[in-house]
Amino acid sequence: MRLLTKLKNGLGLSRSRLLLWARYSTSSVVATVVSQIAFALCYWFGTAALVATLVAWLAGAVPNYVMNRRWAWGRGGQLLPYAIIVLGSAASAALVTTVTDHLVRGIESHAWKTVLVTGSYFGTYGVLFILKFVLFDRFVFARSATADPVEARTPVTTS
Repeated sequence: MRLLTKLKNGLGLSRSRLLLWARYSTSSVVATVVSQIAFALCYWFGTAALVATLVAWLAGAVPNYVMNRRWAWGRGGQLLPYAIIVLGSAASAALVTTVTDHLVRGIESHAWKTVLVTGSYFGTYGVLFILKFVLFDRFVFARSATADPVEARTPVTTS
């Protein structure tokens, strides 16, 4: 609890924003585990990196959307911006894994190839983690100006 208090005070974040971040992170971890397993299995059994990426993306996107919608933000979101964001993420991952797959072709060990290409898939989503949070928060699950009447009525003081 002290850590949350320090973060709240040090970064100026409210308890609800920290809880949202924690729930988003948890949703992302679940989706990452599901998609990493799907990617590693597909790639290990000889599926092309591009196809493995698409299968893994689909395996992770469904639980990620459901968990973000129902648990993290607690409301429905705009489906079109969500689709654009996650399809952009998938395209980025497909590009990175395809390039990595091409770069590791000279390695004889299939296990090492799998580790390296799977690592590139994981790394892509690691880089996109914060960007996706901001985009989801601002465009997908954003509250309308009239959604929270208490906040709309709260006066802001200036000094």
